[in-house]
Amino acid sequence: MTLLEYADAEMLALDLANVMAGALGAALRQQPRATLIVPGGTTPGPVFDDLCAVDLDWDRVDVILSDERWVPEADAASNAALVRARLLVDKAAAARFLPYHRAGQTPEQALPELEAQVAPLLPAAVALLGMGADMHTASLFPRGDALRLALDAQAPALVAMRAPGQAQPRVTLSAQALVASLSLHVVITGDDKRAALERAQGLPPQEAPVAAILKDATVHWAA
Repeated sequence: MTLLEYADAEMLALDLANVMAGALGAALRQQPRATLIVPGGTTPGPVFDDLCAVDLDWDRVDVILSDERWVPEADAASNAALVRARLLVDKAAAARFLPYHRAGQTPEQALPELEAQVAPLLPAAVALLGMGADMHTASLFPRGDALRLALDAQAPALVAMRAPGQAQPRVTLSAQALVASLSLHVVITGDDKRAALERAQGLPPQEAPVAAILKDATVHWAA
């Protein structure tokens, strides 16, 4: 793991957006298309605000979510809605986005179709993840009902997940799908997240799921 510390969140967002754009650009010079994995939540919003304005061949970029609550995009909890509002604007509006939610289906019912769409897009050129104070990342939650499967090296790309304290079921990329990304980044802010990160480094992934992806990740932190 590489840990980068920033003077403030604004500097973090700008630098991280530039790093991600550079990695996407490098991938696009080598291949016809590149996949970008992004999270929901409030922390990555400023990164999206900077990244969306970068000059790239966005029409050759496929954007997928690290995870999603199983709610329609009209719901305030939808990660897809955040990505459309903060990332898929300006120059990045040309990117292709593959949301996960399917109306009228459970996550389990939708998984075969979603897996068929997502698996060919992996490994991602760039992945951006967040981390919760409980040391989860994506929807890999401690005590999640499918955590063991999601951490398995032979797991499918997508896993349905339900966890105590989470109001909605989720779909999430598996740990293997995330760590296979060519450029893997985790963004966190605040002293509580920094403390959680330090705890996670000494715990097994079953207790601290973020530990499953830290080895090859660059963590970007600002107070």
